[in-house]
Amino acid sequence: MSRQFIIEATMVAFYGELLQPSESVEYIIPYTSILELYELQSTSDIMMSNLDHDQHVKQQMKQLTTYLEEPLNRKKIERALQIPWAKSTSIPLGDSIMITVVNAVDTEVYGEDFDPIETELLLIAQRLQIPLLTDQFEFIQRIIEGGIPVQVFDIEDFQFAIEDNVFTPHP
Repeated sequence: MSRQFIIEATMVAFYGELLQPSESVEYIIPYTSILELYELQSTSDIMMSNLDHDQHVKQQMKQLTTYLEEPLNRKKIERALQIPWAKSTSIPLGDSIMITVVNAVDTEVYGEDFDPIETELLLIAQRLQIPLLTDQFEFIQRIIEGGIPVQVFDIEDFQFAIEDNVFTPHP
């Protein structure tokens, strides 16, 4: 059985290690974070400190959006967009990675504390009882301080997060 994580599409493009997991994984992504990929890849703003890295990341984003636009993948995503909170059929991304897109609905549950995509990530994590994976320390800190009932991992702890004992309930 593959490990599941709630994650933004940008993180999948940013972090190469997420594309080479030691075990099978499924990334569950809010659709709005895919839309964010289009904005970020076309911006003239520099996202990375190194220009070469910046161009590489934008190229990775372009590859991911191009892949998701392929007819079969697009059809899977479009089906999910018909109903709030629907999940797409899994989209393979390599031998051991699946992507599932969720048509999440930001219900403004967390008000001013979280932006709309963060809110969707939290709501999906709560609804599906699946851990959240992020690189944003401030986001993790706000989750903890707010007492939000989700399991969250920093991307630097990705290998730890996919270990068996993390998900095994202890009596």
